[in-house]
Amino acid sequence: MDRSRRITSALALAAASALVLAGCSSSSGGKKAEEGADGASAGKATTPRMTIALVTHQAPGDTFWDIVRKGAEAAAAKDNVKLVYSADPNAGNQANLVQNAIDQKVDGIAVTLAKPDALKGVLGKAEQAGIPVVGLNSGLSDWKQLGLMEFFGQDENVAGEALGKRLNEEGAKKAVCVIQEQGNVGLTQRCDGVKQTFEGTTEVLNVNGTDMPSVKSTITAKLKQDGAIDYVVALGAPFAMTAVQSVSEAGSKAKIATFDLNKDLTGAIERGDIQFAVDQQPYLQGYLAIDGLWLYKNNGNYSGGGEQPVLTGPAFVDKANVERIAAFAAKGTR
Repeated sequence: MDRSRRITSALALAAASALVLAGCSSSSGGKKAEEGADGASAGKATTPRMTIALVTHQAPGDTFWDIVRKGAEAAAAKDNVKLVYSADPNAGNQANLVQNAIDQKVDGIAVTLAKPDALKGVLGKAEQAGIPVVGLNSGLSDWKQLGLMEFFGQDENVAGEALGKRLNEEGAKKAVCVIQEQGNVGLTQRCDGVKQTFEGTTEVLNVNGTDMPSVKSTITAKLKQDGAIDYVVALGAPFAMTAVQSVSEAGSKAKIATFDLNKDLTGAIERGDIQFAVDQQPYLQGYLAIDGLWLYKNNGNYSGGGEQPVLTGPAFVDKANVERIAAFAAKGTR
């Protein structure tokens, strides 16, 4: 991503945040905020009730999506929105869920684009039906071509490049990048980004993310087979926690880095079981996606001007800052 695009994205996020804050009262200045809102109840919109569908590619047991959903629910509560959540890791099934939302004549759809080609047809139907659609989390390279209005998430290739540079700083020589869902473009981009900047050797290991015992045994076998691996790069918090077990079972000295957080993972960073994580702020993704649709409906706003994504990451979490982040992770919001 070039420098001008980064600046534009940062400004878009700042503008969206300012609009969000403008709609809420706080302990400092709450009285004035209430007086300026024509008697509106503090922290909750009095705009007409909306129904928004959030459709993701969540796999069973992946706690990352619980955080996305909490952010979406927080925005929905503030914005007087009825949130309808559904998910399926199978791209065809996810497309059917989007079709269900269209059939229900929802006021807006927020969708992840892990496998964008499979959603192209149904997203065209949403456009024909006049339903605004925003993207989040996965699909930064495809949201505009698919006709989406906005996108909230992380540039996965940039995030991977940042992790690769961090591996160089850590003195790593050989890393294995563990992909838990084959065909997921975002996960592939993460590993590709690592390869682009990491000066050592990077291998990709595909595992079945819906079968955690299989994930553990596959990583364990790889570490036993190749003693030169000194870093395991996981692409999600549950898989990083499983990799901790694999390293122990394999008798390996490999260290672990990961993308994404949850409360268990922050504890692992504090203990030193995991060295660091790249945080894309999933709560913010869910929140901004719902709030973006509300802003469009009620004020005609386009975050990023409809031209640039709103970036929510990457940011590193390690021993230097994990204590502060852990307090939020314990609440299930980081």
